[in-house]
Amino acid sequence: MAEEEDEAGYEDELDDGSGGVDAGGHGKRKRLFSKELRCMMYGFGDDQNPYTESVDILEDLVIEFITEMTHKAMSIGRQGRVQVEDIVFLIRKDPRKFARVKDLLTMNEELKRARKAFDEANYGS
Repeated sequence: MAEEEDEAGYEDELDDGSGGVDAGGHGKRKRLFSKELRCMMYGFGDDQNPYTESVDILEDLVIEFITEMTHKAMSIGRQGRVQVEDIVFLIRKDPRKFARVKDLLTMNEELKRARKAFDEANYGS
């Protein structure tokens, strides 16, 4: 009887509607952002070593957000391609995200110019 209950529970775990993504963090899926999320959580006031479950839940949310934004970006603009303008278009109504993206894009352009000037000074053109 106990074996039947275990098997039923195992089948439920396999078909949890997550599409193969391990929401429980039991090692089935490689965690991509764990280190960065732990540092961010600490920076925002969490413990230096936050609970693994908290990091896993946050990572699942981040991956879900990235996936949704990517799918939306692929459906606008040039079909099947994600461009910076598509992401900017999608977040244009969220002032905080829009301001952050604008700052990051500006900073990226400044870094490109600085690298180019550095390369020209060292290697000549």
